Amino acid sequence: MAKIRDTILQIEPYVPGRSTKEIAEEYHLKESEIVKLGSNENPLGPSPKAVKAVKRETKNMHRYPESGLDDLKKAIADYSGTSPNQIIVGGDGADEIIDLLGKTFMETGTEFIVPIPSYMYYEYTLRPYGARPAYAKWDMEKNTVDTKSVIESINDKTRLIFLCTPNNPTGGLIPKDDIIKILESTSALVVVDEAYFEFARVSNIELLEDYENLLILRTFSKAMGLAGMRIGYGISNPRIIDYMHRVKPVFSLTRLSHVAALATLSDKDYIKRSVEFSIKSREYLYSRLLQMDKIRVLRSYANYLLVDIRETGMNAGKLTDELLKRGVIVRDCTSFKGLDEYWIRVSVGTMKENDKFIEALGDIIE
Repeated sequence: MAKIRDTILQIEPYVPGRSTKEIAEEYHLKESEIVKLGSNENPLGPSPKAVKAVKRETKNMHRYPESGLDDLKKAIADYSGTSPNQIIVGGDGADEIIDLLGKTFMETGTEFIVPIPSYMYYEYTLRPYGARPAYAKWDMEKNTVDTKSVIESINDKTRLIFLCTPNNPTGGLIPKDDIIKILESTSALVVVDEAYFEFARVSNIELLEDYENLLILRTFSKAMGLAGMRIGYGISNPRIIDYMHRVKPVFSLTRLSHVAALATLSDKDYIKRSVEFSIKSREYLYSRLLQMDKIRVLRSYANYLLVDIRETGMNAGKLTDELLKRGVIVRDCTSFKGLDEYWIRVSVGTMKENDKFIEALGDIIE
């Protein structure tokens, strides 16, 4: 067998959420009966305008995609309140932007900082470049970043600092003043991951005017309802965006994803309805979970909730398995660094889906 790089051998496989097809086959259920609340997806589905645009564009699937994406960059810039030359678009969701950061900034022996628990794909993406993670702390009691621990983790090898707000999986926010403290304490690039910012109605985009070492990371997978189309984007100063474009695959965004993104951005009523419904669903779930004995739920500003189940006498593996038997998928968070085996994450669903989850959970723990 060919020699595998040592850095690859040291990486544990990423654990994604399970599909409805897998669950249906294992537990002898009908796919149509399964409630999927494990991947932070949009319960309303995509914009009807996006569906129509994709159908129209299928006749051009034999043609290469656009490479410049000027119209999409302009639409994203208008949505974000920035300029098109500050935008880079990725064709594997925000994960491609993280990979481009690795290609642009990371070398063997360099470091990146992640306050844990947080989105673990940062590590899976950057370690193959020979970079090492430095773990700062997320304060689970206050549900925000431990700013001091981030600043104390910075050294001359630090190239990237990831601040996820709202944080995945905890749902907590990082105050703007704390982001500024970190920006001003380093020349490293601070990546503020705003994948879920629409649900918090809080953004840090205005900080780009004053800080050249800032990149905002966003996605079309959540509020925009296009998780299956894999579209993400980064916003920074034109110099950093130019360097990242030098290592970006030319045709990474498909024709269908391109038109779906444009159509969704044009559908302002859909975006408003999508955000408002997800917030309503989140608050409903939060209020119902607060009423349950043996359950502790963290306040969230995203489209999911992190739930501490240790008082139930079950760990996350056992509880999620019991939920699967009842046709409900949630996320076992044991694989998140910084969490023990007693946490699950539940995404917002339709009200009917939320009720099925609450009923199943109540049945299990009572």
